[in-house]
Amino acid sequence: MRTAEGMISERKSQWAPLFLAAMAAFSTYFCMYAFRKPFSAATFEGMQFFGIDYKIVLIIAQVFGYASSKFWGIHFISGLKAGHRARAILALVGLAWLALLLLAIVPAPYNVWCLFLNGLPLGLIWGIVFSYLEGRQSTEILGAVLAASFIISSGVVKAIGKYLLDHWGLSDFWMPFWTGSLFVLPLLLSVYLLDQTPPPSAEDQALRHPREPMTKLERRTLFKKYQFGLVAFIIFYTMITILRDFRDNFMVEIWSSLGYKNAAVLATAELPIAFGVLLIIGGLVWVRNNRTAFQLNHVFLVFSSLFLLACNWLWQHELLSAKAWMIGIGFGVFLSYLLFHSIIFERLLAVFREPGNVGFLMYLSDSFGYLGSVAVLLFKNFAATNISWVRFFTTLVYGTGALGLLLALASWWYFHQKLHPSHATKNL
Repeated sequence: MRTAEGMISERKSQWAPLFLAAMAAFSTYFCMYAFRKPFSAATFEGMQFFGIDYKIVLIIAQVFGYASSKFWGIHFISGLKAGHRARAILALVGLAWLALLLLAIVPAPYNVWCLFLNGLPLGLIWGIVFSYLEGRQSTEILGAVLAASFIISSGVVKAIGKYLLDHWGLSDFWMPFWTGSLFVLPLLLSVYLLDQTPPPSAEDQALRHPREPMTKLERRTLFKKYQFGLVAFIIFYTMITILRDFRDNFMVEIWSSLGYKNAAVLATAELPIAFGVLLIIGGLVWVRNNRTAFQLNHVFLVFSSLFLLACNWLWQHELLSAKAWMIGIGFGVFLSYLLFHSIIFERLLAVFREPGNVGFLMYLSDSFGYLGSVAVLLFKNFAATNISWVRFFTTLVYGTGALGLLLALASWWYFHQKLHPSHATKNL
């Protein structure tokens, strides 16, 4: 018979590797952002390319590369074997770092393609990192910790980039390379620790269903089986990705328009967002019943849509300060955005006991999400040039909140029908 001390020791031995995995995943993805986002802290003031603001051209180039990698990732990530993951991360980030060096060396405007090359490999990193974490009883909390890096890292690396511009005297083109260079050694250590993550236990596999590489036929079969619900998810995710990406890429301009020009706000404003989202998503780890958890995901999607609409309305009627509005919008955006990145597809596979992995569903959604982001950037530059950053952003918020609400309710209704005993397999 096991003693109380023995049981406590056993729990510690089980959670210690998972805590290390969560921290390693957070750190790995945090470091990746140092190779992706610091260039957006620069303004490239006075520069244009065929009459287009040069920063917008660079953002479009990078996002187009990032979007292209998502289409590639549908096949690559869903079929990736465990033994190749660590080397893949280092090789892909190394290629992105090389692209930043070329951005500094190749004279403008001939260096635009360097940002496309930078975005192309980095779009695959999330899927590789999350593959270490999925299919576990603790996936929600592990995914939530990983998700927190999305929120915090972008603001922090922009703040670092802006500091290098202001105090190191670097040019807009050299700053991204040197910002990434600061994170090379932390990245190597993080990937090494991440690769020590133990595979899901037998109990994990029983509760969450085993995760395996997928063939083309298996991917097609899974999508066809849940087509309506998945299409609703993809459209919702596309809208929230457009809003999140616009806010992220033009955060400096939006904050400046609101009267906040200090670099510190880029990092500090994201901390309460990360804490709130982490608390909600991490709390779902305690919901063991897959059906209940999957339904709760829909509840939070509806809530996030309503929250976006409410924050926008309150700010426009001067019932919310500009800073509180930006933080509130960030919370609403990242709550729904990270529900997809952390648990919605994880629980979908678990509740319906479907073979496969989260990587396929996530990269299917991501491919359309970033394609939509490119389309909106082009629209803003060519068809909405006279609209201010803040006004365009508030319009995006209203559109995303309203359409997101309808799509969340539609997918909720669809999967409720699927979960009816006459349609669904026996749930845990």
